[in-house]
Amino acid sequence: MNRWLTSALLGALACGHPAPSAPVPAKPPAELLGSFGDDYGDEFSVTPTEWTHHPQSRYHIVRWVPTGQYLIARNDSTNPSARGKWTRIDWIILPGMAPYTWGFCYSAFDAPTSEAAESTHVVARETPRTGCNGHPFSRMKPITAAP
Repeated sequence: MNRWLTSALLGALACGHPAPSAPVPAKPPAELLGSFGDDYGDEFSVTPTEWTHHPQSRYHIVRWVPTGQYLIARNDSTNPSARGKWTRIDWIILPGMAPYTWGFCYSAFDAPTSEAAESTHVVARETPRTGCNGHPFSRMKPITAAP
């Protein structure tokens, strides 16, 4: 910890203020990580820090919210559209729909701020066929690498 930050913390504690706590990042659900294909033939890669819609669109994940079943990401500066904007991706687990295991919805894809993306509420998980702002969630199935 640098000296300025140490001094600031000690000063805050001396004045009776509690020490600031660093946010604890939420872990992404394991079933959402890996390589996937959707029911439209598109391919995706999802890591704890990046969502890639192959071949061109990348989203840099800044916050996972597993309790709300969504994530917030910044659009890559090289994406074909909405460069540098903010995206909210909501998901739903799909039991009994093998080979599809989960689905997603781009709830916001061109929000001006992360707060604007996060405040977008268009999903209805109880109706996955129309629950993505009147459209179906994109269903995802795992892709295994070719031998």
